[in-house]
Amino acid sequence: MNIPNLISLARLLSVPVAVWLILAGEIQGAFWLFIAAGVSDAADGFIAKRFNAETVLGKFLDPIADKALLVSVFVTLGQVGFLQTWLVILVVFRDAVIVGGALLFETLTHSLTMEPLKISKVNTVAQIVLAAVALGFNGFEVRDPGVVDVLAVVVAVTTVLSGLLYVVKWTGRAADIEDQK
Repeated sequence: MNIPNLISLARLLSVPVAVWLILAGEIQGAFWLFIAAGVSDAADGFIAKRFNAETVLGKFLDPIADKALLVSVFVTLGQVGFLQTWLVILVVFRDAVIVGGALLFETLTHSLTMEPLKISKVNTVAQIVLAAVALGFNGFEVRDPGVVDVLAVVVAVTTVLSGLLYVVKWTGRAADIEDQK
């Protein structure tokens, strides 16, 4: 296992700690852990590309760690009232559709490759920023002049767009494969 994969694994293992910190009311600790996880996401990608250390495992482990962290933190932030329930449901539903679609695609075609769409990367960044801002504002008692609401709209729009584009992409690829048979 190489360094980028170890970083992704550490991010995955941080998920239950982040959830526990939020539920225990240790919001500042959760904020700093979440920031470290976000930095680690950028670091593992940089190291993998810069030092030609990309692996098949890493192409699956990195997005799994991202999704586990973001979905868990979003659900927990919704549970404690830092994010609106409709947004939490939207984010979780989109990820369930993507994971379910990927599993179905792999089952039917045996040709799944992990290729995130650009809008999906934008969505991930928007989700990270929103979660960090929600944690930071609540942990450090910063008055929110509507920043969380604006970020929530950005997350909602990119969540819907990326979910729809994945469905279109996989449907088209599955149709192409069916036509070849």
